Amino acid sequence: EMRLNVYAESQKTIHYNNRTGVRAICPDCHVPREWGPKMIRKAQATRELYGKVMGTIDTREKFEARRLSLAENEWQRMKANDSLECRNCHSLISMDADKQKPRAKRSHELAVKNKDTCIDCHKGIAHQKPQGMKEED
Repeated sequence: EMRLNVYAESQKTIHYNNRTGVRAICPDCHVPREWGPKMIRKAQATRELYGKVMGTIDTREKFEARRLSLAENEWQRMKANDSLECRNCHSLISMDADKQKPRAKRSHELAVKNKDTCIDCHKGIAHQKPQGMKEED
């Protein structure tokens, strides 16, 4: 279900195909690198096997029907760990704000000030946003 749904759409994003040739794969964003957080994530993922075994997301239609809920769970997980997987490759303090577009520069400066995390603003960066999302998301 992931290969036919979210993996296929991720291949059309900047994280898959870009000018630098750096490619993020699923574990880069969904599995922490550090041993402790990685083991916690793997234990959490065992609950996700239920959907596989019971066939609750085994078709495109079933997946799309649950997509918003699945995304919200992932966004909540990423918010709780301060977007750890994003920060394995990206760091606000290492960004050269003067090389960013004005809107991005303002947004990143505000994120630092408000102690926001990547997923607060970057929902949909590697996957399509689910239908039914609130406008502010």
